[in-house]
Amino acid sequence: MLTLPHTRDARVNPHRPRIVTASTEYARDLAICHIESWREAYRGLVPEHVLAAFDVDRRTARWAALIDSIDESAAADRTAHTIVLAVDDTRAPGDRVLGFAHAGPPRDEPRVADRELYALYVRADRYGTGIAQELLRAILLPDTDTALWVFEENPRARNFYRKFGFAADEARRIEPFSLASEIRMIARRPITGRR
Repeated sequence: MLTLPHTRDARVNPHRPRIVTASTEYARDLAICHIESWREAYRGLVPEHVLAAFDVDRRTARWAALIDSIDESAAADRTAHTIVLAVDDTRAPGDRVLGFAHAGPPRDEPRVADRELYALYVRADRYGTGIAQELLRAILLPDTDTALWVFEENPRARNFYRKFGFAADEARRIEPFSLASEIRMIARRPITGRR
């Protein structure tokens, strides 16, 4: 597993998770974190039947396939897929990933940025601990424009991203899985904010 330069050494602070590049060793933990984070963050915003439909085995297979497809030699490519995890190996298997971020090539046409942040999730019991900031610092490239889509009815997330230099543009869309309205936010190079 590739360890990122910003990885916190557990020997320095054993109560902080390590920020690492995703490996298939953590695919199931990542899937569980993804599902639980969605349920925690979006209950009341996303229909309950949508949240209940998540399947850990299917989500694990999807994450494992994506992680396997990422070529570490592509790390120099500004648009390459990158997945970083906040990991606590002292916890039981299935519970080791406390949060994650995933970025890669922009999906919008026409392109408004060189990179897109697809996901940033932290388990609710870790809100306010700094894990989200560490994940965002690890995944953002300070000299690369980055776009993201965020639920319009999620002011907590929108405010968090503003602190890192993201600003909403005029774009809106309906997220197809949940049917919730999303707005686009973009951080222009150089990325400013809480770094």
